[in-house]
Amino acid sequence: MNYSGIKYSDMINGKGIRVSLFVSGCTHRCKGCFNKDTWDANYGNPFTEKEEEEIFLYFKKYGKAAKGLSLLGGDPTYCKNVEPLIEFLKKFKSQFPDKDIWMWSGFTWEQLEKDKQRFELVSLCDVLIDGRFDIEKKDLNLKWKGSSNQRVIDIQKSISLGEIVEYH
Repeated sequence: MNYSGIKYSDMINGKGIRVSLFVSGCTHRCKGCFNKDTWDANYGNPFTEKEEEEIFLYFKKYGKAAKGLSLLGGDPTYCKNVEPLIEFLKKFKSQFPDKDIWMWSGFTWEQLEKDKQRFELVSLCDVLIDGRFDIEKKDLNLKWKGSSNQRVIDIQKSISLGEIVEYH
């Protein structure tokens, strides 16, 4: 899996101070995408144990201030990203069980739910912003999403209740 960047002390991509990991690879190719370079799965650099350790060290050093981890792209649920991210998130959660994980995907909850491997990745997270970015529904006033067709979903409540629960 490749990544295009890691933002430390990010306060835009989720609630609170976060580390945002931008992965490469996306098949959605949304018109007006803000990060077109990441459509190419080979863009950026390989995500290795070195980058994992840097992220873990950040949380060890700034753990009291840092609220959680955000996964963006590209698309974290792109086929080549799913397995490496599952492994990474398992390690992350074991070391930092009190930190939340947010993920953005161009797939909808309903599409992700039908794919066992992708949904395993989703289930390791706390908040999902789902759906393709739609330039016709772009709204700069929306919180954490770019267009009004997207949803901000509380993953764990949605799984436990068996229905989509919006995150607030």
